[in-house]
Amino acid sequence: MQIPLSVLDLAPVARGETVGSSIAASVALAQRAEQTGYRRVWYAEHHNMRHIASSATSVLVAHVGAHTSTLRLGAGGVMLPNHSPLTIAEQFGTLEAMYPGRIDLGLGRAPGSDQNTMYALRRDANSADRFPQDVLELQGYLTGHSRVPGVDAIPGRGSDVPLYVLGSSMFGAGLAAALGLPYAFASHFAPQALEPAVAAYRRDFRPSEQLDAPYVIAGVNAIAADTPEAARAAREATRRRLAVGLFGQGRDLSDDEAELLLSSGAGVHVDRMLTHTAVGTPAEVRAQLTDFARLADADELIVAHQAPGTEERLRSVTLVAEAMESVAA
Repeated sequence: MQIPLSVLDLAPVARGETVGSSIAASVALAQRAEQTGYRRVWYAEHHNMRHIASSATSVLVAHVGAHTSTLRLGAGGVMLPNHSPLTIAEQFGTLEAMYPGRIDLGLGRAPGSDQNTMYALRRDANSADRFPQDVLELQGYLTGHSRVPGVDAIPGRGSDVPLYVLGSSMFGAGLAAALGLPYAFASHFAPQALEPAVAAYRRDFRPSEQLDAPYVIAGVNAIAADTPEAARAAREATRRRLAVGLFGQGRDLSDDEAELLLSSGAGVHVDRMLTHTAVGTPAEVRAQLTDFARLADADELIVAHQAPGTEERLRSVTLVAEAMESVAA
């Protein structure tokens, strides 16, 4: 059996692009993923980040769903402490009604933002502490067994939208195992705890109505190109983009200024984030992704195609799918 591949799309807004062109690129990316055999595309909730257009995650899922036909779509993830569980149940229950059997709901407990943005979202600073209870409340709405007397999610009740716990630490692994839910590890940007977290999840997993055996989705970056030179150039452009996004303090910086950021210390952080990144020609990427799948003990890989331009990302989606077509799970 071939290892399933999925796509994590951050809906990047590149230099000179608009949010509208970014969303159009996300539609094209999902269509290419559907054509080339990927299982799902997920969108991540971020706020107050000028170069990411996926803040209204459920709206983006709805739009992409209207332009695809078989691909699974979902959140990777909704930062649940930013929202009431009832609101998310209604949103994703609506999506499931629109696109039956195609909707996923990945849940994280990070803010996806900074302190001021947390305030603007009306988020309680301690709301992450209630994440396990919020997951259970949300699950109750979606399965038709509400934990709040007299309150149902409409739409949403009985939709059984599958839940996934996202994480980059032992906390998420423990929660996913205890609740019997699939576990998606964010190793595409936070690689440090990957192996112990996955091992703990598999060891402590308890079967549930949704899932009878542990299931691990591991995040990994990929930059596949037709030549090694093109892949390396795209990787360097990606390093510059991440440095500006993380350390540029909201400014638009030139490539030379981004290189200065990288050389002054940002490069260490960026390269740590990109630890699990497959770069090169299809053959090179195939070898790197195969090794990563073994390291992560993953049942599925969710790939963030990091090339800076839309056409480069589309090409990477195609090349990775072709390269991994016969890799056994």
